[in-house]
Amino acid sequence: MTELGRAATEHAIDVPGAAGATLTLSWGAATDVGRRRDHNEDSYLVGAPFFVVADGMGGHLAGDRASDAVVRRLDQVVEGAFTSRQAIQRALLLATADIERAAGGNALGAGTTVTGVALVAAQGQPAALVFNVGDSRTYRIEGGVLRRVTVDHSVVQEMVDAGLLRAEDAEQHPDSNVITRAVGFGEPPEPDWWTLPLRAGDRYLICSDGLTKELGDAGIARIAARVPGAQALAERLVGDAVVAGGRDNVTVVVVQVDAAPEDSDVEDTLPRH
Repeated sequence: MTELGRAATEHAIDVPGAAGATLTLSWGAATDVGRRRDHNEDSYLVGAPFFVVADGMGGHLAGDRASDAVVRRLDQVVEGAFTSRQAIQRALLLATADIERAAGGNALGAGTTVTGVALVAAQGQPAALVFNVGDSRTYRIEGGVLRRVTVDHSVVQEMVDAGLLRAEDAEQHPDSNVITRAVGFGEPPEPDWWTLPLRAGDRYLICSDGLTKELGDAGIARIAARVPGAQALAERLVGDAVVAGGRDNVTVVVVQVDAAPEDSDVEDTLPRH
């Protein structure tokens, strides 16, 4: 387990290309090994421009090294409070090579999920660039309503998309842990991307599947509606997931938009259902 960064409250960030404009964020993070695992293979990175969770997989300690490689490579490409899609791609490619070396002769190989929010800016407008590989998730809470941004790269998600499985049954399916994309395992990373406007009052919740498999979207939404504050919400969600069963490592990162430039013309690329 690797924890990079620390919680912050009302952190003001100057927006490039917009004289005098600032973006103000609060963020927090929490993680727990859970009740059934002997070590924590999750890692996270918090601090502008990255708010990221990675959930490692592999043989003994290989998953830990895989998730570590991703957050450390992302941290190394930081050149300011904003980043780019190209920088993320470069970091994931470097992490893939690191993971291959760390796996060594492990017959199972090693890999990790990764998902999160990266701060980007174009023409003076800040935005959230959400990216995802695997079945960790990023949610947006807008107007008090929690909505999943990412789409799981998993066998059960493919079954749901094909109409073979109900979404509410997916978490309990015996193949719920089988993912179809990861960073590592000798394959080039293939992230999905979404660009979302940053609006005051919105919150982003980034988590490993140790949270979603215990609480589900409805449970997460109920807790988020009652708990203000980024760090408080991260800690509460992790604690409740452990109490609910803690079958896996649990990691949560929360980013809250306290203030943002008005009249953003950033196009929301999140599909409307």
